[in-house]
Amino acid sequence: MNPGGDGLKLKPLVVVHRGAALFAVLVVLLGLGACGRKENRVSSEDIQRAQSALRPFKEELQTALREGLRGGPANAIWVCRVKAPEIAARLSTAGVTMGRTSHRLRNPANAAEPWMEPLLGEFLEKTGDRTYRAVRLSDGAIGYVEPIYVRPVCLSCHGKNISSAVAERLKASYPQDHGKDFEAGELRGLFWVKLSAAAEK
Repeated sequence: MNPGGDGLKLKPLVVVHRGAALFAVLVVLLGLGACGRKENRVSSEDIQRAQSALRPFKEELQTALREGLRGGPANAIWVCRVKAPEIAARLSTAGVTMGRTSHRLRNPANAAEPWMEPLLGEFLEKTGDRTYRAVRLSDGAIGYVEPIYVRPVCLSCHGKNISSAVAERLKASYPQDHGKDFEAGELRGLFWVKLSAAAEK
C-alpha cells in the first residue's frame, strides 16, 4: 500500500467535511437573520392600530382649524399652538402617543424624535410621496408616520405672502419660527404615532 496515495484519497473527504461545516454555519446565520427580520417586521394589524389611533387626531385638528379660520388666519395660529397639542394629549393613551413634527419647525415643542428624522429625510427626497411609513424601534415599540403636505388654505399662515397681522402674531407666538415661505404641495411635516411594546399585547 502506498501511504502517499492514501493521503491523496483522503484529501477530498476533508474538503467535503469542511464544506459541510461551512454550509451548516451559513444555514444557522441565515436562520438568525430571518428571525431578526421577523422580529423587526411591523404587522398589518399594528399598522391598522396606528392608523386607527391617528385618524381621530387628524379629523379633530382639521375641524378645529376650519373653525379657527372662520375668525381669520391669525386665529388659526392659536388653534395650532393650543388646540393641536391638547387634542393630541387627550387622544394619547397608555402606551400610545401621537403628534406632529417637521423639518422646518414653527413650534419647538414638536421637535422630531431620533426615529422620525430618517423618515422625514425619505419624504424630502421623494417629493410627493404620500405612502405611510412604519418601523420597529429598538425598544420594541412601533413608530408610524404619515406625511403632511401644504394645501392652498395653509399658505395664509405658512406661505411666502402672509398678512402683517399674521406676521405679528407669529413673531409673538414663535420667536424662532421656521414654518414660513412654503408653497402649495411642499412637505410640511409628519403626523406620527408611537405604540409602545406593552401596548401591543
